Amino acid sequence: MTNILPRGTLVVSCQARADNPLHGPQIMAAMARAAQQGGAGGIRANGGADIAAIRRATTLPILGLVKRYEFGPAMAITPDRAAVEEAALAGAHIIALGAAAGPRPAAPLDELIALAKNTYGKQVMADIATVDEGLAAADHGADYLATTLSGYTTGKPPPDEPDLALVSTLVAMTELPIVAEGRYSTPKTVAEAFDRGAYAVVVGTAITNPAAITRRFVEAAAQQES
Repeated sequence: MTNILPRGTLVVSCQARADNPLHGPQIMAAMARAAQQGGAGGIRANGGADIAAIRRATTLPILGLVKRYEFGPAMAITPDRAAVEEAALAGAHIIALGAAAGPRPAAPLDELIALAKNTYGKQVMADIATVDEGLAAADHGADYLATTLSGYTTGKPPPDEPDLALVSTLVAMTELPIVAEGRYSTPKTVAEAFDRGAYAVVVGTAITNPAAITRRFVEAAAQQES
């Protein structure tokens, strides 16, 4: 199967939780249009309503997921059959699945990958935190491996910087496309991920979360005053 995402793609994650003033399909669709105007090659989106709105508003490939927070942070990303179906029917081109190791209370990973690919004809991106998780997801038939969960499944606060070492290791150990995601907040780190062999890079907060962006500037200003 031909990869839907071209090599060298910058994917913009257009997601906003319910407590974010930008929450809602209309605003996320506008954000996706702006990202496309800026040259993004793909959009990552959460929930059927947002995916469908973005599908209508842009021509970009959509990495769709449905978060179920009741399963905990490690298992929240498209953890069950209903979530796969929601993302697929809403129009996602690629289904992102959380592929962290450990008990899976909703459904086995291999079952969800097979459902996305065989029933709905979608490619699958496995969001992983470790090399072993990536290799296991590859064995189960994932089409892309994304470093999305690195730093978020240890029970400790995640580091500030992205996990470039994980990108390098996965590139060396598998022929699957490696998608760098997680704390890519500057053009420099995006460029370094590509230099290390990343097939694509996902940027979210640094582009699509004005509250977090503003907070960084406010904190920098406060440091200057002190």
